[in-house]
Amino acid sequence: MNRTLSDEIKYQWRNGEMHIKLIGINVVVFLLINILLIFGGLSVTNGSQNPLTSFIYNVFTLRGDITGFLTHPWGIFTSIFAHFDLMHILFNMVFLFFISKFFLSYFSNQRLLYTYIIGGIFGGLLQIIAYSIFPALQGYQTYVLGASGAVNAIFIATAFYRPMAVVHLFGVIKIKMIYLAAFFILSDLLQMGASDNVAHFAHLGGAIFGFLSIRNIGSKNNIVNFTITTVENLKASFNKKPKMRATRGGKSYSNQDAKQQTDEEYNLNKKRKQEQVDAILDKISKSGYDSLTKKEKQILFDQSK
Repeated sequence: MNRTLSDEIKYQWRNGEMHIKLIGINVVVFLLINILLIFGGLSVTNGSQNPLTSFIYNVFTLRGDITGFLTHPWGIFTSIFAHFDLMHILFNMVFLFFISKFFLSYFSNQRLLYTYIIGGIFGGLLQIIAYSIFPALQGYQTYVLGASGAVNAIFIATAFYRPMAVVHLFGVIKIKMIYLAAFFILSDLLQMGASDNVAHFAHLGGAIFGFLSIRNIGSKNNIVNFTITTVENLKASFNKKPKMRATRGGKSYSNQDAKQQTDEEYNLNKKRKQEQVDAILDKISKSGYDSLTKKEKQILFDQSK
């Protein structure tokens, strides 16, 4: 059955993997920004300032200085989905698409989302810190935008998790992932002071987070695992339903009672879970943690809470 473009977009949004949704959000924001700029430019005479430029910068960019960040804090989030230039978004989205395919062969869609968002925020914060420390970066208004730091976090996380994995550059050149990661990191380090309008510190911040995100990956104290657990607990606390009670035949019942298990059921479920964990631990001892499936890693993580 052939789907229309509208149907395909709806299908991908509902059923596509997380990187498809992230690319979709970036494209929508890019189109929104440029449509606003076009209509703003059409509303004034030639040579006059576009009335929507200030609004767009205030909403979609991160201010590089601390004062600007404190007055426009939302930019730390909105900027990681914003692009003004076609080549900028094209490069970032192509990179995001291909590196996410590697990432999702080892990790979940949820982890990809958290790595993207936190990696982008981490990059923005390092850019602000660098602006505050180095005099050469000060003295003029700095605006930071783009998904580069977020995408770099995903790339470096994948590279350090599977350093010997081989990628084919341009479909021809074979290179190990760790060497490619080293090239990108070194490139940003060597260009930190360059006047090329590139937020190299944001790239490095994303890279640092990507590295940290796979440290002690099986532990609940891992930076991504901890964040996911914290967010899920907060969501659960807001979604708690009030207890319901009803009377029947002189006895009271609540939804709490319906969830209670007999001792036999509880012990049986506990035994089954322990058998699952034991089997996973045996697999780790024989083949290593990397041999686990996503489901097995999730079971192990849930049991460690």
